[in-house]
Amino acid sequence: MLTTRMAWLIQTGQASPFGLLAVTFTNKAAREMVTRVSSLLPIDTRGLWIGTFHSLCNRLLRAHHRDAGLPQSFQILDTTDQLAAIKRLIKGANIDDEKYPPRDVQRFINHAKESGERPGAMEAYDNHTRRMIEIYELYEAQCQREGVADFPELLLRAYELLSRNAPIREHYQRRFRHILVDEFQDTNTLQYRWLTLLAGGGASLFAVGDDDQSIYAFRGANVGNMADFERDYARGTVIRLEQNYRSYGHILDAANALIEHNSGRLGKNLWTSQGAGEPVRVIEQPTDGMEAQWVVDEIRAQINEGRERREIAILYRSNAQSRVIEHTLFTAGIPYKVYGGLRFFERQEIKHALAYLRLIANPDDDTSFLRVVNFPARGIGARTMETLVDMARADGASLNATVARVPGKGGSNLIQFVRLIAQLAEDTRQLPLPEAVEHVIEHSGLLQHYRGEREGAERIENLGELVTAAAVFSGEDSSHGLPSGLPRPVDDSVSADIDAAPNLAAGLSPLSAFLSHASLESGDNQAQAGEDAIQLMTVHAAKGLEFDSVFITGMEEGLFPHENSILDASGLEEERRLMYVAITRARERLTITLAQSRMLHGQTRYAMRSRFLQEIPEQHLKWLSPKVAAPRMQDNAWGGSRQGDAFGRAATGRIAPRESRGVTTGVTVGDQHFRIGTGVRHARFGEGTVLGLSGSAQDAQAQIQFRDAGMKTLALGIAKLEIVS
Repeated sequence: MLTTRMAWLIQTGQASPFGLLAVTFTNKAAREMVTRVSSLLPIDTRGLWIGTFHSLCNRLLRAHHRDAGLPQSFQILDTTDQLAAIKRLIKGANIDDEKYPPRDVQRFINHAKESGERPGAMEAYDNHTRRMIEIYELYEAQCQREGVADFPELLLRAYELLSRNAPIREHYQRRFRHILVDEFQDTNTLQYRWLTLLAGGGASLFAVGDDDQSIYAFRGANVGNMADFERDYARGTVIRLEQNYRSYGHILDAANALIEHNSGRLGKNLWTSQGAGEPVRVIEQPTDGMEAQWVVDEIRAQINEGRERREIAILYRSNAQSRVIEHTLFTAGIPYKVYGGLRFFERQEIKHALAYLRLIANPDDDTSFLRVVNFPARGIGARTMETLVDMARADGASLNATVARVPGKGGSNLIQFVRLIAQLAEDTRQLPLPEAVEHVIEHSGLLQHYRGEREGAERIENLGELVTAAAVFSGEDSSHGLPSGLPRPVDDSVSADIDAAPNLAAGLSPLSAFLSHASLESGDNQAQAGEDAIQLMTVHAAKGLEFDSVFITGMEEGLFPHENSILDASGLEEERRLMYVAITRARERLTITLAQSRMLHGQTRYAMRSRFLQEIPEQHLKWLSPKVAAPRMQDNAWGGSRQGDAFGRAATGRIAPRESRGVTTGVTVGDQHFRIGTGVRHARFGEGTVLGLSGSAQDAQAQIQFRDAGMKTLALGIAKLEIVS
């Protein structure tokens, strides 16, 4: 769209190549725009101002470094370098890094810069914020002294340069008579203000975007910029590109119906001339393992029908969901590729956790020792490690066996690490495998470390999924909280996991067998470059891509929409936009899958169908499993307490509507009447809220979210429950 307009403006004489400014969000997109313009017009593209916000601001600041208050050769700090600089500042200023974790400080500074705020203009509402502002001020002074600028600084410094320097501002306002912006829905507040400054001389500001695909609020994107642009610049001149050349009609109609539930949209209605195609297929399985197995069986059938593997994508809301899918593909021998991310067992946090587990199984594993001896940081520097490695090599011994010889504080810290490993080994000796894995994750310091990271929530979810992997591998059904005598979910993947772990029969301990299994899965079945492979990815990573056949998995309340967004109106609307993106990735066939129970952190949780399924009209859906009436979702779908477990996640279970359960909204047992939402008290579990009911009379069962004990399924005829509200 933008490159065609640029070529037209130049061809018709309305603009010169040097009078255009085109902005996009990735270097790849910028390169593509330059390539397309050069293919359309015989011009020298080297002088064109086409690039990302950061690259264009960098170009501006290089040209006017004196006016911007920067040295000509100023260096740019990437995210990692910025964090290192903040850590150095905190250490040098003797600031308590537990009260003011470096990553929290980094988030605070970047958010302030992206909002256009310098420390001198910020208000402190409490002592903690006041101290953060002081650290921000110290950080600015350090960067200025060293002649460096981080990414948010590039945009803020360029904005300030144009704001206060009228000659420079007017020069660029006269030069750039046409400003074109790609992916406008992803702009943040400061980017919008920067564009407004440049266009202030009467330039034509042309934006391409889709407010229904604004899914990056967590990065600062402001979907409201679209409405502001319409009011400030478009003034009613909005061109809606509604004809879709990718998907069949049922897919588009499902997307249209879903997104209509969002408010404040600019509004559009996608249509196609390709025909209706087949309805969106929906399948509900009893467990997440059976869900994954069904998806893989269906994929195998599609491959046999002639569909290329690279044209099949499996999407999920959270990275942690990939584990059970990867395992099932691995077992089936189907090559796959994780797009825009790492396979489960290759992720940093998983490799760290496995390294701790390997040291418990074998303290002389030097590779694992080196990986986590100072992760999380425990004051063991490079010089100390060089000394240890040299001594171990001279002795022909392992690092673990040599730590006692290392002198000084570094040696003391090494001894503390070895003692930690020994204590973890002792603590987990008699624990079942899943509990042992959970204990190590929590007491190694990994959980606390990732809680302080910007992207830590996703890493913590993955660590919780490692506990689930251990539970499935060990052959346990992890039905914690289900009293004896009640039916457990049947998961065929459990027996498959046992069959896939012959080491258990070879005399290995459960932990050693599990570690062998993890190594095998991480090493096999990875698609090679160019190989035809199934594509796995989060919905965020899928934006901009398209496939013939798409599976959207885990369509359950609390998973999609995600539990972190479910109680917030703006968060829920962003989740709906994310679902809209997921639906519109499919060209020919779209399949939505969900599970009635899912293992999270080694425990079985019961789920309710996502509200998004209720928002798609039935004429666009084809249920492949028996469909029974589902309870309507309320704004607060959870009820009761949302107290989290050790991983900081709420226990989000709900009984799934299942025909065999005879789901109901009210049950009378003896002289007590239980309804969904009823508050109850149990002698052992304490107070909780009824989230689901099934059966009748003495055979009735209730799914109850207890404030302290988490989710439990109880037989109402046996459990002695007291109704409290």
